[in-house]
Amino acid sequence: MPLTDLPWLPRRSRETSKHDYGRVVVVGGAAGMAGAPALAAMAALRSGAGLVEALVPEHVAAIAAGFDPCVMTRGLPGRIDDTFATAALDEIEGRTSRADAVAVGPGLGRSEAVVQIVSHLWRALPQPAVFDADALWVLAHIDRGSLASHAGPRILTPHAGEMLRLLGTDPSSAQAGDRAMLERESAVLAGAIDAVIVLKGPATLIVDHARHVHNATGNPGMATAGTGDVLTGITTALLAQRLSPFDAARLAVWVHGRAGDLAAEVLGETSMTARDLLDRLHVAFREVGG
Repeated sequence: MPLTDLPWLPRRSRETSKHDYGRVVVVGGAAGMAGAPALAAMAALRSGAGLVEALVPEHVAAIAAGFDPCVMTRGLPGRIDDTFATAALDEIEGRTSRADAVAVGPGLGRSEAVVQIVSHLWRALPQPAVFDADALWVLAHIDRGSLASHAGPRILTPHAGEMLRLLGTDPSSAQAGDRAMLERESAVLAGAIDAVIVLKGPATLIVDHARHVHNATGNPGMATAGTGDVLTGITTALLAQRLSPFDAARLAVWVHGRAGDLAAEVLGETSMTARDLLDRLHVAFREVGG
C-alpha cells in the first residue's frame, strides 16, 4: 500500500480543543487481563483521539488505571471471576452513548454476562465500533443473519483462528494455514453482515462488501501479546476522528505495521513488545502527515 494510496487525517486547526478529535470508549478487561484495555486506550490516545475512557470490571479498575494517567478509567459491576456482571450493561450503555467510537473486546474474558453485553452492543450501538478478541468469541456464537442486524458501522479484527471460529470451524484446525480460503471467506462474511473485516496476518487483508486491499507493513516480531489491542485502539481513534470504517482500518493497519517495523529496526524481531509499538506510533503517523 503506497503512502499516496492511504487515507490521511486532516491537518489540525490552531483553534481547536480535545472535543474536536473524538471521544473513544474501550469496553474490556478481566482478571489477569487489565493490560489489554489499557493498551487499546493508550493506543487510541497516541492515534489522536481527544478523550479516551476505559470501562473495566470494578476489581481490575485500579490496575487498568495505573498504566496511563491520560486515560479515564471507570470500574463497573463485576462477577466473582472479575469479568463484567450483567448489571454493568446499563452503565456501559450510558457511557458509550457519549462516545464517537467504541472498542469492544480487549481482555474481556468469557462468561454468560459477557455474551449478553457483547451481543447487545453489537446490535444496539449507533456509533462505529471495533470488535476484537473475546468479543469475536461471542460473535462466533451468533448466526450470520443476526450479525447482519446492527445499528452502526462495524469493524472486526480477527486473526486466522478467530476467523475460523467465526466461520464455525475449529480454530486449531489445519485450515488456519489456508490463507487463500480465509481471505475468500472474509470477503463473503464482510458482505453478508455489512462490516469491514481486518484479517490479521502476513499482508493483512482489509475487506468490505465492495473493496479489498492488502497491507505491506509489519513483521513477524509483532506476533506477541498485546499488539492486537494496540491495533484496536488505533482503529477506534481514527473512527472517532471521522474516517470511514474502511479508511480507518486501512490507515490503522498501515500505521500499526509501520510502528512494528520501526521497533524491529532497533530491537530486532525477538525482543519487541506491544509497548514498543506504542512508543513509535508518533513516527508512523508523521510519515502520513499526522
